[in-house]
Amino acid sequence: MSRVCLDTSAYSRLMAGCPALTARLEAVDRVYMPATVLGELRAGFEMGSRTNENAQRLQAFLDQPGVRVVDTDKDVAERYGRLVKQVRDQGTPIPTNDIWIAAAALETGSHLLTYDAHFGHVPGVIVDSP
Repeated sequence: MSRVCLDTSAYSRLMAGCPALTARLEAVDRVYMPATVLGELRAGFEMGSRTNENAQRLQAFLDQPGVRVVDTDKDVAERYGRLVKQVRDQGTPIPTNDIWIAAAALETGSHLLTYDAHFGHVPGVIVDSP
């Protein structure tokens, strides 16, 4: 089963109509959306002028078959703790929310679809930027 986990940057490009990203998603069995990404998106919607329209588009995306939200559970939290130490020990800290997103990708065994280069510093994360 092929699985991907979406970062906020990838979801934004998808909604902007990126053909390569659309094709990539059509080729997978499962798309995971970390709860942290949902929070980042909702914050952006609230600060924008099209809150309801963006929220409806997000809900339509989440309602598609094969799309699942990854909650921040005990396993994701434990993975997060280990990742914080690893990126700090190697001298490549990244934003806190992105460590949560990386932890969700690792827990689901997914490639992380992102356009943020700093995810490449997270041990074990397979970054995909179509």
